[in-house]
Amino acid sequence: MDYAFWIELALDIVSAAFVITGAVFVLAGAIGVIRLPDFYTRMHAAGVTDTLGAELIVIGLMVQGGFTLITAKLALLGVFVFLTSPTATHAVANAAYKSGLKPLLTRYRPHAGSDDGGAA
Repeated sequence: MDYAFWIELALDIVSAAFVITGAVFVLAGAIGVIRLPDFYTRMHAAGVTDTLGAELIVIGLMVQGGFTLITAKLALLGVFVFLTSPTATHAVANAAYKSGLKPLLTRYRPHAGSDDGGAA
């Protein structure tokens, strides 16, 4: 039996699983940015899912790369994304809050010109 073939096939499958799962998380974050009602929930969707999605994609690429210099560079990229993405999300949300943007605290948006505040 040729064990090298089966090991390479297993590594390809694991790598593809990481990359596809990461792409699904990035897609979920993009849909969340479009569908969620206010700035803060959109920031949460983008920050959490894109960080996890990017990390999973980088891990999949590291598995595909094997033990090479490319894997070391991808590991450094993964650490950089892991540290900077949540920090940037927090900084942007904090700046928006300090500039006066208030979060939406109800499920229902008030309609223009209604006296009941938009309650259904």
